[in-house]
Amino acid sequence: MITIISILLVVTVIAVLFINLSPQFGANPSKVRILQYEKLDYFEDGKFSNLTPTNMDMDFIEAVKMLPEFFKNDPTRRPDFEIPVVKRDSVELVKINNETRLIWFGHSSFLLQMDGKNILVDPMFGDVPAPNPLLGKKRFSNELPIAIEELPQIDMVIMSHDHYDHLDYGSIQRLKTKTKSFYMPLGMGAHFEKWGVDTSRIHELSWWEEIQADGIFLALTPARHFSGRGLTNRFSTLWGSWVIKGESDAIYFSGDSGYGPHFKEIGEKYGPFDFAMMECGQYNERWKEIHMMPEETAQAAQDVGAKVFMPIHWAAFTLAMHSWTDPVTRVIDKAAKINQPIIVPEIGEFIILGENLETISEWWRSPSR
Repeated sequence: MITIISILLVVTVIAVLFINLSPQFGANPSKVRILQYEKLDYFEDGKFSNLTPTNMDMDFIEAVKMLPEFFKNDPTRRPDFEIPVVKRDSVELVKINNETRLIWFGHSSFLLQMDGKNILVDPMFGDVPAPNPLLGKKRFSNELPIAIEELPQIDMVIMSHDHYDHLDYGSIQRLKTKTKSFYMPLGMGAHFEKWGVDTSRIHELSWWEEIQADGIFLALTPARHFSGRGLTNRFSTLWGSWVIKGESDAIYFSGDSGYGPHFKEIGEKYGPFDFAMMECGQYNERWKEIHMMPEETAQAAQDVGAKVFMPIHWAAFTLAMHSWTDPVTRVIDKAAKINQPIIVPEIGEFIILGENLETISEWWRSPSR
């Protein structure tokens, strides 16, 4: 018994030290900032909340029963072939003309080039979406379309929330010297300040807040999700989606979100959108209130008024129990049924707005089949 207790104590001490000393966990908002948040309708008792009632509780017994299913070795959860990645070089990225174009890095990460500006959206370029490589599974692809060091000067980084599959410490460390400004929901600035980003370059927004950022219109809009990077700071920072408008093009980025009436409200206020990146992956019936099912993704794209949408939040990591191709198969079927235009580009492929956007190939299908 003494031995067991000693082992538990050692494990506890190591865990506490790891959380408190590892920079990956970031920092919590200051007491001064928390006092400012208390003026908001969606902040109470030190926590942000969703606009739509959202059940975040999971019965302990149910959670325990789910663990074997989550960790079982299911070969369908990862590609059994090397998924295609279109490689890019720095020369072609600095040749910016008047067209708006995007490059997908897998999951929810994009380089958006709009009106001569280079914009990174949720730039998670790490191999594992966790505070330590031992705590998660590696990215599907062995390489990215282009290395961070080869990217052009970045005018702005736009963040949706602080979960590890969206906000990566290592990526920010490599980006902070080549990025002019960072835009994010309330509270997230504490992470960036701890990681050495000057406060003058950090811009935090509340839901429905609008800003002109170097000629680009930005609005942080609601999402139905949650936040937190540690064991005790869930809901400590805000989460959201983004409206991004240039001189001629309007884009919507959903971030992570369960389905809800906020999509229609966003569409009525800011739509229609020329292009929308909509969350579609890492879902389960047990947590469908914070991650949409694929059929809901297609409907949400229609709700916001997307002329064409792209399913994101898949094709990079295994964070749920479904097969890795389940998101794209189901969302394509639903989009066809409701006549909602959809595109599924390869990772690294140029997505050029103003052109006839269409899926060139079903690249997610194994070439051996």
